[in-house]
Amino acid sequence: MTYFTDKVAVVTGAGSGIGRALALELSARGAAVAISDVDATGLAETERMLAGARVRADHVDVAERERMLAYASEVAAHFGVVHQVYNNAGVAFSGDIEAMDFEHLERVMDVDYWGVVNGTKAFLPHLIASGDGHVVNISSVFGIISVPTQGAYNAAKFAVRGFTEALAMEMKARGRPVKVTCVHPGGIRTNVARNAAQVDGLDHDSLATSFDKVARTSPTRAAQVILDGVAKGQVRVLIGADARAIDLLARIAGPRYQRLVARFSGKAGL
Repeated sequence: MTYFTDKVAVVTGAGSGIGRALALELSARGAAVAISDVDATGLAETERMLAGARVRADHVDVAERERMLAYASEVAAHFGVVHQVYNNAGVAFSGDIEAMDFEHLERVMDVDYWGVVNGTKAFLPHLIASGDGHVVNISSVFGIISVPTQGAYNAAKFAVRGFTEALAMEMKARGRPVKVTCVHPGGIRTNVARNAAQVDGLDHDSLATSFDKVARTSPTRAAQVILDGVAKGQVRVLIGADARAIDLLARIAGPRYQRLVARFSGKAGL
């Protein structure tokens, strides 16, 4: 028996990366899983990998609020209960804020922040009704510190952190039977950088290659760390040595980290 045995868990962005790894690891630990993604091909592959498991797969865009509300009702009706939701779906965009169009900022916020809000709000009543709920929201190390060219992503991930931490306190203060965990991954070997867009003038392949050099943690390991933290009821989970180092930098340096990062970025040509 594990914390996940016979639980029903929802994972968004399950067509690849951390989302896929979470779905597989949850199933291996005894949970039924409801998986979703906008990538129909990737979602179908994840469903195939879960063959023999209790799984429901749906093509869902987390940015579409009415669809998310309907999806939550559909999943609850299908399984009879929902215990856990992993709001993982996300996109990235690179470029200086000065060069970004408003729609670039809005798209990242729609998916990375509002997608988390939509998933949380849609499933929260079902989690409370289960009597043993858990909300797991994926932020980032870029929800701990900001870096140049990631203004949109920083904004969304800081917002996820603030939203999730407030929810955690509310659930405890109101005596709701729902635990809340905010996850801050460091560099994870996923396709997020290769799938990211950027402002004109930036070299996509160069950005992706640079990310690959610092992405040391596998999605499988990330999923294991997340679920171990969830099982322990941790309110905050850091993934990777880089995430722990960045968290330490933020604690020690405070706002002075901005000067250090700006100096390093300038020398690195970022």
